[in-house]
Amino acid sequence: MENINVKVNGVSVSVPAGSTALTAARTAGVEIPTLCYLKDINEIGACRICVVEASKARGLVAACVYPVSDGEEITTNSPKLIESRKMTLELLLSNHKKKCLTCVRSENCELQKLCKEYGVEFDDRFEGAMNKYDIDRSASHMYRDNEKCILCRRCSAACEKLQAVSVIGANDRGFDTHIASPFEMPLGSVACVSCGQCINVCPTGALSERDDTQKVFDALSDPTKHVIVQTAPSVRVGLGEEFGYPIGSIVTGKLVTALRRLGFDKVFDTNFSADLTIMEEATEFVTRYTNKDHLPMFTSCSPGWIKFVEYYYPEFIPNLSTCKSPQGMFGATAKTYYAEKEGIDPQDIFVVSVMPCTAKKFEAERIDHSAVKGLPDIDVVITVRELARMIRKAGILFRDLPDGEYDSPFGLGSGAGTIFGATGGVMEAALRTAVKAVTGKDAECLDFLDVRGTQGIKEATYDLNGNIIRVAVASGISNAKKLLEMIKSGEKEYDFVEIMACPGGCVNGGGQPIQPASVRNNVDIRATRAAGLYQDDLNLPVRLSHENPDIKRVYDEYFGTPNSHKSHEILHTGYTVRKKY
Repeated sequence: MENINVKVNGVSVSVPAGSTALTAARTAGVEIPTLCYLKDINEIGACRICVVEASKARGLVAACVYPVSDGEEITTNSPKLIESRKMTLELLLSNHKKKCLTCVRSENCELQKLCKEYGVEFDDRFEGAMNKYDIDRSASHMYRDNEKCILCRRCSAACEKLQAVSVIGANDRGFDTHIASPFEMPLGSVACVSCGQCINVCPTGALSERDDTQKVFDALSDPTKHVIVQTAPSVRVGLGEEFGYPIGSIVTGKLVTALRRLGFDKVFDTNFSADLTIMEEATEFVTRYTNKDHLPMFTSCSPGWIKFVEYYYPEFIPNLSTCKSPQGMFGATAKTYYAEKEGIDPQDIFVVSVMPCTAKKFEAERIDHSAVKGLPDIDVVITVRELARMIRKAGILFRDLPDGEYDSPFGLGSGAGTIFGATGGVMEAALRTAVKAVTGKDAECLDFLDVRGTQGIKEATYDLNGNIIRVAVASGISNAKKLLEMIKSGEKEYDFVEIMACPGGCVNGGGQPIQPASVRNNVDIRATRAAGLYQDDLNLPVRLSHENPDIKRVYDEYFGTPNSHKSHEILHTGYTVRKKY
């Protein structure tokens, strides 16, 4: 592509033809502030925070959409621009709920940060009418407070372009414009898949997960409850960001110690139940493949994906693995096997999950997730962000903590379990065990690189002793939709398919630490967090689910064999057709 020469604040740079002023400025080492802009998702020039002066344009232009031309000069920091941005911020604040001290996004709010940088004060310079809205708490996983919304439309762009469900958007016009669902329906009444991607891209506190931390504090202070906690694989490479660690840092040891300091009776690793899932799911796949029964088989560990199928593609429900997710399998095993082993009444066991996923809150409430009649497998789900708030509220100095180790009997997880958090990880973990099931020996190389990476759809074919296994991996509901349509039309044929609702997998889940647009636009967060998981896989003493001694023990002592009658009663589930409206 032809390059052109541009000057940004007097600095000469060469950029590809068609580049925006925002790109040119970044090349020159200048960060132009933005609020609505998200690379490849929301490039609409609506907020007017990124305005610049361009020598070949009349008036101020939005840097995120203005294409620079050869020889053009761009100014990003003149007094005129600073005053314009400041006024825009003041206008936004004039219709904004100014409860910053108690807002969930305080100190991690892009609007707040810009107001501080531009010296904006709450002086009511533009005092006038303000829109009033009730907070929508109808969904099981999140709430929406439109009085904090700045109409950047990032959330609706993520819902449409990343997730292809489009259940939120701009309603009404002019001053009355607001983000809502069609016909003003509550979010809990529409076909939302609970992924939480809208939360991750919101620059303010207008969207956030339902906060369940008080339920956990209450359980921890109840002497009649035996409170145990499980941590998902992606938590170990996400939580550190909340305490100033670089993206993708592995903080497993400090995570365990922090949970002990909070008062949990036992701290367990969801990697264990990820291994349990592989034992059940790989066995289920081999059986289906042998019998040519409802192929391709789809993975079932992503509740947002499951909800999407139930809403939008119910014809594929028979193709879903019947395995509960690792979260569900952990809770079910805790309230059966663990309860018997420890001599504790299941009613007295309170199971908390720390998840990178907001859809796990929805999953925990499913009526078909109850291994013990009348008791949910999981009592409370909190996100990584909620755990960070609990740690700070308890006064725990996270960075000063010594490393701890998980408790038995669910404390040992394999490398196969840890890579569950990255797109392709479930497939790779299953293949590692499927090879042993089909050939009778472990794979010579445990790294199935064809299914790794953050691209939306990946394909591979493997020959296992003459058995040709055609696999596919997709992440992000928009990619899942493309894949399902290709399967429906007969364009593609597979035997085994992994799908994660969130782009990049659980490492980019709706409950992970929120990074501002300035980071999201320039750093591949998904790949960086995933790299931490793959490093953890290499560091662990066991890398195969079927070689995990804790897994062997639970089958020897309780379940018998994978896919046994007992394991089906406790570890497997069913699905339901859901009406969209």
